[in-house]
Amino acid sequence: MPNMSLTKLPAREQDPDIRNCNFEEVSQGYDEAMAIEEATRCLNCKHKPCVEGCPVNVRIPEFIQLVIQGKFMEANDVIRSTNALPAVCGRVCPQETQCEERCVRGIKGEPVGIGRLERFVADHAMTHGMDTPVPLPDNGKKIAIVGSGPAGLTCAGDLRKLGYEVTIFEALHTPGGVLVYGIPEFRLPKQLVRDEIKILEDMGVKIETNMVVGRSITLDELLNEEGYSAVFVGSGAGLPRFQGIPGENLNGVYSANEFLTRINLMKAYHFPESDTPVQVGKNAAVVGGGNVAMDAARSAKRLGAENVYIVYRRGEAEMPARVEEVHHAKEEGIIFKMLTNPTEILGDANGYVKGMTCVEMELGEPDASGRRRPVVKAGSEHTIDVDTVVIAIGNSPNPLIKNTTPGLATEKWGGIIVDECTGKTSRDHVYAGGDTVTGAATVILAMGAGKTAAAAIHEELSRNS
Repeated sequence: MPNMSLTKLPAREQDPDIRNCNFEEVSQGYDEAMAIEEATRCLNCKHKPCVEGCPVNVRIPEFIQLVIQGKFMEANDVIRSTNALPAVCGRVCPQETQCEERCVRGIKGEPVGIGRLERFVADHAMTHGMDTPVPLPDNGKKIAIVGSGPAGLTCAGDLRKLGYEVTIFEALHTPGGVLVYGIPEFRLPKQLVRDEIKILEDMGVKIETNMVVGRSITLDELLNEEGYSAVFVGSGAGLPRFQGIPGENLNGVYSANEFLTRINLMKAYHFPESDTPVQVGKNAAVVGGGNVAMDAARSAKRLGAENVYIVYRRGEAEMPARVEEVHHAKEEGIIFKMLTNPTEILGDANGYVKGMTCVEMELGEPDASGRRRPVVKAGSEHTIDVDTVVIAIGNSPNPLIKNTTPGLATEKWGGIIVDECTGKTSRDHVYAGGDTVTGAATVILAMGAGKTAAAAIHEELSRNS
């Protein structure tokens, strides 16, 4: 008989007043008993709407039934049959708008905690010696993957399972892409990312770091000189956007990419033990309302800022950030200044930030995004005292690959144009997916794009063999 509780079992968490001073993981997840209890809320629906809501089609009811039986390793095998990074997805996927949104239990009450169960299963398997998936015999064909973020890792894993020789080319000195440079330790421990990547390496995936494709080597050289049968571009969206307001070149103004890379990848929170510092100051403002903005604000608080503001031009209902991340930020003391938009960043005589001029907004008619368009409220100009400003209003793809690949069709804003059903670009044997196609989006959507491209590459090469 299913557990008919209307609420999902809360996960264990650090106390907000303790965690906002450290970079240890906020959520402590479920233990075995909690996982089994939450799993019994699943109705094991025959039509499986939750699976349809998952971009990588995890066989959700199947793995949950195995959790109920205490067969955690078998549950992990089921998840990993379609998801190469379950420990990551269980932590950072927006389940509330995907699998859990489709859950039948959510009609009258809260949906099953699918993400929390996925995390539990993946963590249990990784700590209890899971077996490395065994690929099919080598088929003699080589595939190049550009970028080791979630799209590239997923594509690499799926193709390696099918017997391809797969090499990932990563621009940074360590693999993981946005998983290591963009998402803070308190949301996604970096050792866990390394463990997930090691599973792929144990399967035979090769990773070459410090390889800037487009500079170190071009796509044409990979295809025509290095013997690769196909290339998948999953290079992400690492080019920051700014508002174009006065003062954005002052000392103390960061793009979210730089701010988070210094903290996450370069371990600025260990300075001076680590080599990379980051300026935070007493008062910090983060401009934006997405998950990246939440990450930056919560990181600034942990680095010692007394007051950290989220400055967002729309209301809380319009914020693209996950509800959970907003909730955690509020618990940790982040101050939300909704319906507020910066017009100028103010500097002192030495060129350092000393404040930010803002205007209040009110919501008008919906714009192209479907959200109500913010309109300036007359006579609302005011100044916030800040000494650090982080701009977190989105990113676009680096133009390097576009500029060095003749015939590669791109959008005006830089995204690579692909066939949505296959990930195929305008160039033969070149596929792409993730943020380099869509602009900054979610980890799981990037993984879904990697899976789609892997299947299409396999179909093409099988057809032509």
